[in-house]
Amino acid sequence: MKELRIRLLAGVFVVAGVLSWAGARLWNSIGTLPSVPLAAPVVLALIAVVLLATALSLRSRLKAQRERRPDAKGVDPMMAARAVVFGHASALVAALVSGMYGGTGVFLLESLDIPARRDQAIYAGFSVLAGIGVIAAAIFLERVCKLPEDDEHDGTGAAPSV
Repeated sequence: MKELRIRLLAGVFVVAGVLSWAGARLWNSIGTLPSVPLAAPVVLALIAVVLLATALSLRSRLKAQRERRPDAKGVDPMMAARAVVFGHASALVAALVSGMYGGTGVFLLESLDIPARRDQAIYAGFSVLAGIGVIAAAIFLERVCKLPEDDEHDGTGAAPSV
């Protein structure tokens, strides 16, 4: 499985943000604006907490296993793979959703004097922060589950030099 690429996540964030900002401008010209739900930052924060808890649990279990503690609980490779896949999917969705709310939030910065739009801008800002938390937790989870490099093969396919 390939590692998460920060550039890919940043690209998804930027593209979603620009499209969301343009969509918000267009939608506002009609006279309304879709709202940013209060649940958005809460759900993203919960996902970040679940990813972080999973990473910390796996890290402590792997450490106990490496130290060969007698009471060490092993880590099922399929469970670790599922956790990493969940982290990858969560990071991609968080980048998309954060970009979307970020673009809307940037548009809402123009009208902070209206209380309803100010609240929406705050919710959008917290959604972006929670999305960044999801991405950070997913990257941490990926690093915890990463297999150690094989010394014999460096991954390039070239024969070792003599």
